[in-house]
Amino acid sequence: MDLSPYWKTIVDTLKEGLVVVNPEGTIVAVNPAAETLTGYSAAELIGKSCRILDCTGCEIYGLGSGEKWCRLFQEGMVKAKPCRITNKEHHSVSVVKNATVLRDPQGRVIGAVETLTDISDFVRQQEEILALRKTLDLNDHYFGILGKSIPMQQLFEMIESVAKSDAPVIIYGQSGTGKEMVARAIHWAGPRESRPFIKVNCAALNENLLESELFGHVKGAYTGADRNRTGRFEAAHGGSIFLDEIGDIPPSTQVKLLRVLEEKEIERVGDHTPIKVDVRVITATNKNLDELIAAGRFREDLFFRISVFPLTIPPLKDRPEDIPIIVQHFIAQHRQKSGKNITGISPEAVARMSVYAWPGNVRELRNAIEYALVLCADGEIGVQHLPPKIVSDNICPPLPEPAAAYEREQLVRALRQAGGNQSAAARILGVSRVTVWKRMKKHRIDLTRDVNG
Repeated sequence: MDLSPYWKTIVDTLKEGLVVVNPEGTIVAVNPAAETLTGYSAAELIGKSCRILDCTGCEIYGLGSGEKWCRLFQEGMVKAKPCRITNKEHHSVSVVKNATVLRDPQGRVIGAVETLTDISDFVRQQEEILALRKTLDLNDHYFGILGKSIPMQQLFEMIESVAKSDAPVIIYGQSGTGKEMVARAIHWAGPRESRPFIKVNCAALNENLLESELFGHVKGAYTGADRNRTGRFEAAHGGSIFLDEIGDIPPSTQVKLLRVLEEKEIERVGDHTPIKVDVRVITATNKNLDELIAAGRFREDLFFRISVFPLTIPPLKDRPEDIPIIVQHFIAQHRQKSGKNITGISPEAVARMSVYAWPGNVRELRNAIEYALVLCADGEIGVQHLPPKIVSDNICPPLPEPAAAYEREQLVRALRQAGGNQSAAARILGVSRVTVWKRMKKHRIDLTRDVNG
């Protein structure tokens, strides 16, 4: 059976993009899948140099035809090579390339054929899975964020609400409270959850590197820029970008960032070609932006642009009832990795941890548990296993016995009057809810036995 009359139909049916070039690298034929993949029509590609696709898997010499044109003509074929091309909208597309050189019956090179398989969705999924494995335990309560306290439940409700929109969110919180995890939760709980989530630490890069990181650069933009580079905004197209430590970006970058937010397009460093981007912007800081604005170090117009919906993460000291949950989580993680038979933590150790100020928040708590796990061979973590700072900061003389009994009696009476509601009892006593919780722990007050019994 002669199939030659049907080759065009066969090629046009392929789901992989197919590109044919001559020995000088000029595109001579493409199939419909290649048009879809690149965003160019056949008329826009045919007759153009293959450089138009800016494939990262190509090594082009451009010194003539055939072997003088590129490495493919030297080697004869390329098999299953992951690379990236640039589409008509100047966005990078992840592909797997297969290619082979075409020869006539006399063995002379007449061109090459390439197939390009779009693996963008697969790459995004792998990136998300990797991030998920790093931050999310499947037994956690809300996208890896632990906490059952009222402040955390309120935070979860706010995340659920804002995740449904595309409004810019700014996350406030002390160092170690988990701002990145909250940003990921906003992304995962929203309609962009299957698209990229890209993080940039704005405090970790100097001005020139930060601009290149955010917006990308073209070859030759500055010394050392030996090839085009995709920026984080472009990589986040269709998804979310998380700009951590937004208060640390320099004024010149603030101007460019404001323009991106307003016009929804970027320009790579060294280039003036605008690239449209559709990105949900989430920022975070532990600094007082009002003070930075007053000092002239942060633009007020940028502040209003990024802070449409502010979220504040409560510090760990304001939610001590979450400490046992978080501690058990860290212990379970360590047990899986080390195989140590650590069964839990003693009530005395929890009590000491519950009255510590935790200036480093959850990050410091993790470090404290890792310290304790080194000292504890098996069984329960006790007070003797905790870092000295946590133990020494909580040493205080006990109340005299009559005073302690009176304090306990007053607390029980207030709890009974409030029907067991700790917040209401706190208002009756004129103290905070945290103080009520601490005193209940200190006096071993059980609501069922001592209050409702």
